Amino acid sequence: MHIRNFSIIAHIDHGKSTLADRLLQATHAVSSRQAREQILDSMDLERERGITIKASAVTVQHIFKGETYQLNFIDTPGHVDFAYEVSRALTACEGAVLVVDSTQGVQAQTVANAYLATANNLELIPVINKIDLPAADPDGVAMEMEQVLGIRAETCILVSAKTGQGIQELLDAICEKLPPPPPPKSNKLRALIFDSIYDDYKGVVVYFRVFDGSIKSGDKIRMMSTGRTFAVSELGRNTPFPQKMQRFDHSEVGYLAASIKTLADVRVGDTITLDLDPADEPLPGYQEPKQMVFCDFYPSSSNEDGSSGKKGEFEALREAIEKLHLNDASFTFEVQHSEALGFGFRCGFLGLLHMDIVQERLEREGGVEVVQTAPTVTYMIVGHDGSKVEIHNPADLPDMSQVLAIEEPIVKIEIICPNENIGDLMKLSDSRRGVFKTQRYLSDTRQILDYELPLAEIIYDFYDKLKSITRGYGTMDYEVIGFRANDLVKVNVLVNGEVVEALSLITHKTTAEYRSRIILEKLKKQIDRHQFEIPLQAAIGGRIIARESIKALRKNVLAKCYGGDISRKRKLLEKQKRGKKRMKTIGMVSIPQEAFMAILDQGD
Repeated sequence: MHIRNFSIIAHIDHGKSTLADRLLQATHAVSSRQAREQILDSMDLERERGITIKASAVTVQHIFKGETYQLNFIDTPGHVDFAYEVSRALTACEGAVLVVDSTQGVQAQTVANAYLATANNLELIPVINKIDLPAADPDGVAMEMEQVLGIRAETCILVSAKTGQGIQELLDAICEKLPPPPPPKSNKLRALIFDSIYDDYKGVVVYFRVFDGSIKSGDKIRMMSTGRTFAVSELGRNTPFPQKMQRFDHSEVGYLAASIKTLADVRVGDTITLDLDPADEPLPGYQEPKQMVFCDFYPSSSNEDGSSGKKGEFEALREAIEKLHLNDASFTFEVQHSEALGFGFRCGFLGLLHMDIVQERLEREGGVEVVQTAPTVTYMIVGHDGSKVEIHNPADLPDMSQVLAIEEPIVKIEIICPNENIGDLMKLSDSRRGVFKTQRYLSDTRQILDYELPLAEIIYDFYDKLKSITRGYGTMDYEVIGFRANDLVKVNVLVNGEVVEALSLITHKTTAEYRSRIILEKLKKQIDRHQFEIPLQAAIGGRIIARESIKALRKNVLAKCYGGDISRKRKLLEKQKRGKKRMKTIGMVSIPQEAFMAILDQGD
């Protein structure tokens, strides 16, 4: 039997999942009765948002020129935040189907995914989708692909994933054009783990691609990086419904369960081998993803003084995060303590959408309610002795007398936009401390802008403003290119004279006062009034740069005085004044959890 391993890659919302649905129907893997939209998107969250979050591996059969072909394909996400999922999927393949929307043309993530596939030496099959729409321009899109990606326009396959037009031609092209798997290098088992999920009944379920040797149900296997051994209790493949198997040979893709209960025993990118006849060396794994956006997650329930969450809820949050980390290895977590919110976790993400998805999955799949603080980025602190230390939280910044420079992450950003929005996008990028690099021609109506910007300037609302300016037609892709020293300062927020570290931020000196005023104005609305006046201040070191005050709740102590000597009124007012002064000295200001999101929205 001939085998073809490939991934479906594209920009977000270009029709990957719909194309995967049609491929399953065309190969009779699912009947018309079983068919539904986004059949491979198993999470409710994926269906609600209409996006793919997690890659899905499926095995189907196709007859080409009288011979049976086994097609193992992986439907991948399209958003820039999930590029790690795409890179893992491409490592398990020999080819890729590059899908482009005929109404939208080449987009930022199209270019990024095409380069990613080329870097893995994969054969590309270009597909132009949605040709049934009235606004479709397949010829123009084909010329864009030739100009930007170097793919010959006449090799593009025109399909409509909605109507099924061109699906058979695509299946034939996959069998004909994609290369077969390379021959095995040895007869000893080496299988690459490219994904894993947690099942309440089976434990950890591992998705793998066999590169050398074979694996059978009942075999005793070893994870080469951890050295742990397990007995395979179940082998199977998704067709797309789980189908149990007794054996997997060279180049086949499947899943295994081996009563793996401990979450740390499985690492994505590890190599599976036989315990009794191990391979000499593991397969090359994956480059670890670099988390760039960090925020804190705390249990939503806290004690009356707001100091710490219940221990049971913290443990529930820990369990939910550990399970989710197994399903999504691209985010990190470590225990964190806040005076205001108690014990929680400092988590690292690949981007803002990734952060949003992880929080929602924690609440849905883990059954916990979380409070999320504002996102921050990684900073590199350079000491006077030349030492460099990474910090993920402004609260970890050492005393400024020990700091020579603060370096922030810089990203190379590629914006694809209509010609009429070039000026506005340049103005937006310049206002975010961007450095213009190049401007490239894409087609008669669109161009590509290349900028270098600080990551801190794009993680809040840059993408939203880009979409707003271009009326949804602009797209962007970015990659971190390094760290660069800049005139950065730490702004401390003081509530009633006390520094609240959870509200601290690192920002550029020119925008420190502006951002501080926005934060204080939001805090003023969020914090309840007390019996005494509460000063809200923002300070750089010992210098106050912004201030707001929350007025005290006042009681009319003169209400009972119907006339009489003025000295009695003065005596009552003085007594009230002394009481408020004492109350201010010993009083506690409770900061509501909503206030910790005040830093998040700092739009212009």
